[in-house]
Amino acid sequence: MRIASIVAVSGLALTAAACGEAPKDDNNAGSGAKKFSACMVTDVGGIDDKSFNASAWQGLKDAKAANDNIDIKFVASKAEADYEPNLTQYVNQKCDFILAVGGLMANATKKIAAANPKQEFGIVDANPGLDNIYPMQFDTAQAAFQAGYLAAGMTKTGKVATYGALPIPPVTIFMDGFVDGVAYFNTTKKKNVQALGWNKETQKGSFTNDFAKQDEGKKVSDALVAQGADIIMPVAGGSGLGTTAAAKASGGKYSTIWVDVDGCQSTPDCAAIITTVVKNIPGAVKEAVVKAAAGDKLPAKPGFVGTLANNGVSLAPYHDFDSKVPAELKAEIDKIKADIAAGTITVTSKAQPTK
Repeated sequence: MRIASIVAVSGLALTAAACGEAPKDDNNAGSGAKKFSACMVTDVGGIDDKSFNASAWQGLKDAKAANDNIDIKFVASKAEADYEPNLTQYVNQKCDFILAVGGLMANATKKIAAANPKQEFGIVDANPGLDNIYPMQFDTAQAAFQAGYLAAGMTKTGKVATYGALPIPPVTIFMDGFVDGVAYFNTTKKKNVQALGWNKETQKGSFTNDFAKQDEGKKVSDALVAQGADIIMPVAGGSGLGTTAAAKASGGKYSTIWVDVDGCQSTPDCAAIITTVVKNIPGAVKEAVVKAAAGDKLPAKPGFVGTLANNGVSLAPYHDFDSKVPAELKAEIDKIKADIAAGTITVTSKAQPTK
């Protein structure tokens, strides 16, 4: 998704130029071979956003670990106005591969790539449609469908919810899948669990209009809890941390489902996170960069689309909730995965990537 998943950058001293260099302890010295440079432009929110940018950077680090002839570095965009100059600086530095992180960067990446047709680009969560841009997209509606079914099977109040940061495709695709998963539970179990915060038909719902402010996430989820929701899936980057922190502090009054990166690995709020709708950005980025460094052509068509079938999207382990999720419900969730992968269950969303 990008979304522009955002959390205040912590534990990272960015330079005045907001540029993060490759780790100092590269073990390439003396290899003699020309380095392959992979350069990443983050979306707003910084490299340590616990979600989107961090995932893509992990993919570059994994590529470097697989091939120590790969040099990696990033520049952090502090605002959308930074996209074009940040991309351009890496063109001017003659980076071999330039990675743009997030669907919000699609237009800027397309513009710079069109002006530099011999430069190889990659982008996460968008497909600008140029031959020199390798798109990496994720059908997160599939795994979010599982999450919605899970939430419907776990709720005590009969009401669950989701909300987003902005009504953009990388956000609403999660929300579409979630509410459809709830609906599927209701159909198969003859129940009437309500999904608050999003109407798939009208594409209207609850949003923070911000990817960073945790108080905005808490404000939205407080309203949903007041309406009776006891499980909430925020699709709002760092804003969602306001929800997970409040859920953790609620003493079990309500729980959450995280997105993008396993929340038990990326946030301090594992005790309130049932599972995570994971987007395997690190795997997609690593594979692309390793292939590019080996001289392989990265085809813009079809690019990469992550699904349940190819493990590009998934549900994370239940962690602290493992003993609380009934065995029968776990089995049903696994069956749904198999059925979606086999095409027996079709998950649809207006925001799904083209394949």
